[in-house]
Amino acid sequence: MGVSLKIKRSRYVFAAFFAAMVAVSGFFIVPLPAGIPLVLKNLFVVLSGTVLGSFYGGISILIFLLAGLIGIPVFVIGGGIGVFNTPLGGYLIGYFLGSLISGLVCGLPETHEKKIRLSFMFRLTLASFLGFALILICGSLYLMFLFSMSFSAAFTAGVLPFLPGDLIKFILSIPVALKLRPVAARYLNE
Repeated sequence: MGVSLKIKRSRYVFAAFFAAMVAVSGFFIVPLPAGIPLVLKNLFVVLSGTVLGSFYGGISILIFLLAGLIGIPVFVIGGGIGVFNTPLGGYLIGYFLGSLISGLVCGLPETHEKKIRLSFMFRLTLASFLGFALILICGSLYLMFLFSMSFSAAFTAGVLPFLPGDLIKFILSIPVALKLRPVAARYLNE
């Protein structure tokens, strides 16, 4: 028995909603004392996977990426394919992988998740951690490739400055996903 048209439509609407949230969240910047501002973009990237699951979380990031690649101003810098000639290119690849893997670990939300179980909390925490880690790893590896940097130099430039902000977002992502998954489950499942 297949998934109904109404449910399929709801899944794609949620994917489009998360793509829009990723795009809009880049415009909300919180300055931090260390000089690297806190941007919520990667929080919504990870939430797209942990709330929607792997396939629809990945679809939401593909929608976001395609919008930027065709020139819609959703990236923090100019759009188009040239974005992959900048350090942002690695993080964009990480967005897709982070959403995909975090969603793979969590799976599609289910309505019975209103009751919090320790095993699911562990899976959700692992999923969020992997999502944020993949974004930073892809960003720093891309810096190595783009600028012929050593691993330690790329790590220092592409990971360390973002750790304080990403730690805050990681901590926030878990309760937010716990609240959103049961709500999303009502619309994403038969």
